[in-house]
Amino acid sequence: MPAHVRVNPLVERLAPPPIPAVQAFLRRYDGSAGPVIDLSQAVPGYPPHPDLLGWLADAAGRRDLCGYGDIQGEPVLRKAYAADVNSAYSANVDARQVQITAGGNQAFFALALALLKPGDDVIVIRPYYFNHEMTLRMLGVGVTLVDADPEEGFSPVAARVEAAIGANTRAVFVVTPNNPTGAVYSPERLDELYEACRRHGVVLVADETYRDFLPPELPAPHALFGKPDWQSHFVHLYSFSKVFCVPGHRLGALVCGAEVMEQLAKVMDNLQICAPRPAQHAVALALGALSAWREGNRQIIDARRQAFIHAIAARPGWQITSIGAYFAYLRHPFGEEGAMAVTERLASEYGILMLPGTCFGDNQQGYLRAAFANADVEVIRTLATRLPTP
Repeated sequence: MPAHVRVNPLVERLAPPPIPAVQAFLRRYDGSAGPVIDLSQAVPGYPPHPDLLGWLADAAGRRDLCGYGDIQGEPVLRKAYAADVNSAYSANVDARQVQITAGGNQAFFALALALLKPGDDVIVIRPYYFNHEMTLRMLGVGVTLVDADPEEGFSPVAARVEAAIGANTRAVFVVTPNNPTGAVYSPERLDELYEACRRHGVVLVADETYRDFLPPELPAPHALFGKPDWQSHFVHLYSFSKVFCVPGHRLGALVCGAEVMEQLAKVMDNLQICAPRPAQHAVALALGALSAWREGNRQIIDARRQAFIHAIAARPGWQITSIGAYFAYLRHPFGEEGAMAVTERLASEYGILMLPGTCFGDNQQGYLRAAFANADVEVIRTLATRLPTP
C-alpha cells in the first residue's frame, strides 16, 4: 500500500473553496422555473469598457512589458491609484505608499505575511469573508471572532471589538462595504474602530474593494487618511476587478506606511515578484479616463439594489437584514432548515443560486448571501415570483 503524502495540517483542516461546491447544485436544475439566476459569486454583471479592452490588447503586445517589473508595481499605476485615493478620500497619499498586487486576495495574503507570525491573533468580524479567515488559519494565525450586530445593520460595535483585543492581537480586519452582508460602515464607526486600535497599538485593516459602488448619496467612506499617525495604525486594501470588470487580470492594491511597505517588498518578491504588467498600464489609463463610466456603473448597481429591495419585499417571510454596494444578506423563512439545505433546494428546484450564511460563520444558519450586482434589473424583478415561500 502506498504511503500517504504528508501535507500541511493547517491547510488540510480547512474546508474546500465553497463557491464551486455550491455551484454544483445547479447541475440538478431542469430549467422548469426559468433561466438560472446566479447570485453566488461577486462578478461584474456587465462587460469592461471597450477602450479598456483596447488598452489591454495594446499593452499585452508591448515587448517592453514582457520582463519583470517593479516589485511595488508599475509607477504609472501607483501614481494613478494614489490620485484616485486622494480624490475619493480627500487624502494626501503618495505613490510610494501604494503596493500593487495580483488581485485583492493576494493583497490580503501578502499583508498577513508581512504583519503576522504564527501564534499572533487577529480580530475578524463575523460574518466574515471566508478567504480572509482561511488565509489566517493556514498561516497559523489565531482568529478571534467578534459578531456584528444585526440590530446595528451588521456593523461592528467598536466597544465590543476593543474588548476583544488581547495581548497577542496584532490587527483588526474589516470589510466595508461588507462582504457578505453588504453593510456600509459609517465614517464615524470606522473612526471609532481606528481609535480603539490606536489605543492598543494594533493595526486596523480595511478591505474596501466595493467602495466604488457605494450609493451616490453617501459621503466619503472615511477620513482615516487624515489622521496624523495613520501610517502606523491603518492599511487600506483594494481590488480593480469589480470596478473595471477585469477579475481575470488579477490586480489589487494596498495603501500603507513605510514600515509595512518595507516588509511587503520582501513578501512580494518571493510570492510573485510583480503583478501582471500589461494590465497595470491599461488600468492606469482607465483610472484617469473612465470616471464617467465608473459613475454610470455605480448608478446601475444602485438601480439593481433598489430592484432587489422591492423584489424581496414581495415575498412573504423573506427579510433583507443588510444591503449595500454589491451584496444583500437575507434571513430565509424556512425556520430550522439549515442554510446549506435551503441553498441546495433553491438551486436544484428553482434555479436561484445564492451562498449559505454558513460560508461566513458557523452561527449563520438563518441567512443567505445574494450578490445582486451580478444580475440586471429585469432578472432581479423575477425573484418577486420565483423565490419560494413557506
